[in-house]
Order: sequence, then structure tokens, then C-alpha cells
Amino acid sequence: MAKYLITGTAGFIGHRLADSLSTRGEEIVGIDNINDYYDVNLKFARLADSGIRRDDVREKHFAPSSKFDGYRFLKMDLEDKEGIFRLFREEKFDYVIHLAGQAGVRYSIENPGVYIGSNITGTFNILEACRHYPVKFLVYASISSVYGNNEKVPFSENDNVDFPVSLYGATKKSNELMAAAYSHLYGIAMSGLRFFTVYGPWGRPDMAVWKFARAILQNEPLPVFAEGKLLRDFTYIDDIVNGITAILDKQRLSPPPPVMNIGNNNPVSVNTLVSKLEETLDRKAIVNYLPMQQGDVRATYADISLIRSYCGFSPRTDLETGLKKFCEWYLDFHGIH
Repeated sequence: MAKYLITGTAGFIGHRLADSLSTRGEEIVGIDNINDYYDVNLKFARLADSGIRRDDVREKHFAPSSKFDGYRFLKMDLEDKEGIFRLFREEKFDYVIHLAGQAGVRYSIENPGVYIGSNITGTFNILEACRHYPVKFLVYASISSVYGNNEKVPFSENDNVDFPVSLYGATKKSNELMAAAYSHLYGIAMSGLRFFTVYGPWGRPDMAVWKFARAILQNEPLPVFAEGKLLRDFTYIDDIVNGITAILDKQRLSPPPPVMNIGNNNPVSVNTLVSKLEETLDRKAIVNYLPMQQGDVRATYADISLIRSYCGFSPRTDLETGLKKFCEWYLDFHGIH
């Protein structure tokens, strides 16, 4: 049994990954600062789904899971360098999966300082902790936003990523550069994963799938930018978790590439997303077409040949199946019958 630190376990991907690794019998320490970027009740509900009681969550105290014997949660901010160092020193982790950070393209336009603190300083603290308290392997989250408005599709890890169009993307590119330097200077084994538009049960309410489903069900106008022609490589959460797990298993045998795309390799238009949600929910959307937003990109499309050749990653969930699972969860979570 290995010991993992997973940052961001009150978040979407972190929650599902912690459950998956706990089910395998691994020992998990999860941390999250539970900020209010979106409804904290959803974050506490994710923790509760993993057996972490809200009343047990306190800073500097571990909250044990009643569902998984090996899972403990600690409320902690990545910017707390002293706390991060103490945690690494006392727990002696084998593996670190760094998923926490401030997300959202549009939020970064209005609140840039939050991204510097969480994504730059927070990742720096994790890298420093891995330097001083060595681990076997570090996986960290990057994002498709590093590609900016890349004209060539699908997006390859060899493409130029020097021109992100949002500060969010810029901070993730910075994370990749910092990680590369730390790997070179201090011999830390690590790999960054560029996520492509992840969706599914327990997802984020600021993402299109959640926002559109909510608007359709409440019979509210649904904002669709750039005439709905923007393309997104919607990737189902279980495929993401399976991909991360495959990397963790394979890296024991051979070192992975420093950066890999992890996506569905099958982009669809936002208009297609709306129509498939209409079919799934059996409701018509009230579409409000708006101009393209600042910070948006025209397309995301993952070339997954590198991750496929490394660990056999192959997404198995098509959009219709994934949306059906999300909508079933969404209706149940909100008590809609």
C-alpha cells in the first residue's frame, strides 16, 4: 500500500480520484482550502460522499473518512508553506497528485491576483516540499488553456504554448516551466497533465455542462457565445481518473513524458452540446446567442497519441453516455423528479 497526498479533494477531479484510489486500498491524505469560488456546499457534499463529515472538517485537524479506512482529509491552503512543509515532514508521502488551484478562464480576467497566489505560489510550495521531503513521483494538473488560440488541431504537446489568451492559461504554463526546472535541478520525477474540458457527476457549476443543464431545467435563457460554433473536447470524469491511475501504475516501470494531454480526442460544437442536453433532459433550451468572450478560445482538441503510447489511455465514454450519467446525477442531487 502506497501513501498519497492529493491536493484539491473537495474539488471535482480530486474527489473522484481520492475515491478511486481509496477503493484500491491506498492510503490517502486529501487537502483543500474549500474556497468560495463556487458554492462551498457542493464541496462539502463531495467530501460527505467520500465519508468526510462537514462537522469534522477543521484546520490543523484530520477528518477521517467513515467510508474508506485509509482516507483522511485536512483543510489547508496551498499558500501556507509552513503547513505544507510540516505535512510532508510528518506524513512522508510516496506520491503527490497536485490537482488544487484556482480554475476558470473568465474569473481570471476579473480576479488575477487569486491565480498568482493559488496557482503560482501554491504550486511553488508543493514543488519545494517535494524537493525537501522527496517523493517517488509527482503528478500535477495543467490545462488545455495553455494552447491559447492554437490554429493547428488536434493540439500536440509539441505545439507552441507561448501565447495563452487568459491569465489562467498563463499560470498553468508557468507551472509547467517551474516543474521542468525542479525536475532538472533536483531530480524530482514528475509529469503534468493538460486536462481538456472535464465533465460528469459532481462536476463544477461554472462549467458549460452544468450551467446549460441548470438553465434548461429552470426554463432560463442559456448564454451561448460565438453562435455556438466553439469546439470543445468534452472529457468524462471516469476517463480522466482511469488515465491518471494508469499513469501512476506505469511510472513504476518507466518514466513518463514531462507533459501529456488527457482528453477525449473528439471535439464537438457548443450547439451540439445544447442539442444533446435537450434530448437527454427532454426539454427545449432558450438559447441567447452572444459574441465571443474575451479569454475564450475557438477550439480545444487533444492529440492523445503520447499518453496512449505511454500507458494505453483510451477514453471510453461518448458524449451521449456521459451527459446521461451527469443529468441523472444532477436531477438526483437537486431532488428533481
